[in-house]
Amino acid sequence: MFTPSMHSRSYPDITYFSDGFLIQSPAKVNLFLRVLGKRSDGYHELETLFQELEWCDELEFRDADEFSLEIEGADLRTDSGNLVVRAAQMLSGVSGRRMRGSILLRKRLPLQGGVGGGSSNGAIALLGLNRLWGLKWEVERLVPLAKDLGADCPFFLYGGLAHALGRGDDIKPLTDHADGTFVLVTPDFGVRTAEVFGKIGVGLTEVEKNAIFNPLWSRETGEAYPLFSPSNDLENIVFQIHPRLRHFRDTLLERGAEYALLSGSGSTVFGVFRSDETARHAAHELARIDGVKVTVCRAVARSRS
Repeated sequence: MFTPSMHSRSYPDITYFSDGFLIQSPAKVNLFLRVLGKRSDGYHELETLFQELEWCDELEFRDADEFSLEIEGADLRTDSGNLVVRAAQMLSGVSGRRMRGSILLRKRLPLQGGVGGGSSNGAIALLGLNRLWGLKWEVERLVPLAKDLGADCPFFLYGGLAHALGRGDDIKPLTDHADGTFVLVTPDFGVRTAEVFGKIGVGLTEVEKNAIFNPLWSRETGEAYPLFSPSNDLENIVFQIHPRLRHFRDTLLERGAEYALLSGSGSTVFGVFRSDETARHAAHELARIDGVKVTVCRAVARSRS
């Protein structure tokens, strides 16, 4: 179900301070995800609907003669194996600007959790360094770099709600946002995207149909979007590998979620609730399970002007 963007704001969220600025690096979920087939480049052709959430990492940018990346909240590489550093290297190479600046990344989003944490960090690094280095490039000029960083990265140049094709990197930004309160359940393990896609030929069966799943609809137009019925073609594969995730999804539905899905290739499962109170009761119950983190938040609408 969609709500018109009466309270939309421009993207991204930036806070300025005396010697730099902070940009929120948001999570996403996939409100639906279809695998359409194998591409000639070895990737899979996808159709998906991305939704930005009010659940974020943070990146602080400050001017400095040399480039550095510091990370709080996770033990991650700070070399070219990190998408933030790769984004800086790519933007420096294309723009001809010397690679410089101090970046502090505060990690809150899970690793290999299906909510796009690393991809978000890489895309926000492009947006932040574009500003820090005074390039003033339009977002469209950054899109090819984001595509090279990763399939989910282009979405995070736009945020909000967006329809995507190709590898999930051909983005059409939309103005609405998903209605309701999101409850996200993330276990203490990640899921490797490459492993899941590698099993598509043998593991993908017909997508489960659940009577509780209803088409998403726009409160602004009153019209349903049948192509946007909540579903995820990767669920069957991931649930075979990690049956606990199916249990999380089913529990969300049993506790009143309008719909519940695996996000991307997992490991995060989310449910969307019409009532805040029902959502918080479900979150409280799920939080009792050992080895899980439960997050309650809402979707974000973005201005497209």
